Amino acid sequence: MNQILLSVIAEGGPGNTGPDFGKASPVGLLVIVLLVIATLFLVRSMNQQLKKVPKSFDPDHPEFDQAADEGTDRDGPARPPGPPHESA
Repeated sequence: MNQILLSVIAEGGPGNTGPDFGKASPVGLLVIVLLVIATLFLVRSMNQQLKKVPKSFDPDHPEFDQAADEGTDRDGPARPPGPPHESA
């Protein structure tokens, strides 16, 4: 079995040696460059957005404008308990 496999590998078979083998299209290069540029802009934008994220999401000390958010209101729930309102 190994001898047959080695002889098939050693023959090489028909290689890709046509007249267009190895020639890349300029459109392919353009696509790759545009993808790299788009990726760089996305990474830059994500870094800017992550800088805006607070270091802690601690609900014990809400900011002034967050006092009425659900889960941080000290006065009680925003809606009375009961079944949800059904719309027709």
